[in-house]
Amino acid sequence: MMSAAPPIVRIPVGIVVERRRAESPWVDFIWRSTAVLPDEPDTKPWTILREQEGNTLFYAGSATVDLYVSETARYRDNVASGTPSIWVVLSPSEGAWPYAIAAATADPAEGEGFTEAADNLVEAVPMPEVVREVIESFVAEHHVEREFVKRERRRADPEALARRQHEGGQE
Repeated sequence: MMSAAPPIVRIPVGIVVERRRAESPWVDFIWRSTAVLPDEPDTKPWTILREQEGNTLFYAGSATVDLYVSETARYRDNVASGTPSIWVVLSPSEGAWPYAIAAATADPAEGEGFTEAADNLVEAVPMPEVVREVIESFVAEHHVEREFVKRERRRADPEALARRQHEGGQE
């Protein structure tokens, strides 16, 4: 998913996850990311932040939002969308908690790509203002508008099929 080049900027964030009692005979709880904190708090992962009527908010741990020069157009579009988001990816875990933080990204395409693994929980959560400012500054410094170049298609050769050798000899 990520670019082959190393990230230019790494933004540390904290991830808040909600566990909600499910109204289902098949599962007991529904898990989802609800917020990104602008920095890593001095709190142990999976600390309970609030419990209320069957819902529990946890500080799940920290992650980094990595920024790459090659993705500035996507960051720019995300910030300009009116609802800038960070995509948080939780993957199933065999440990004490059912999920572990797999990634956090400001690239909408990368966030969408994480949904291909059916077990991942991927949520777009509001981007903190401080993080938005860092991303806007990064885009202003590194973005280069690239002209779209459409490839020219080769013309079809209608005689090509007639000249092609068929498998199994002649027909």
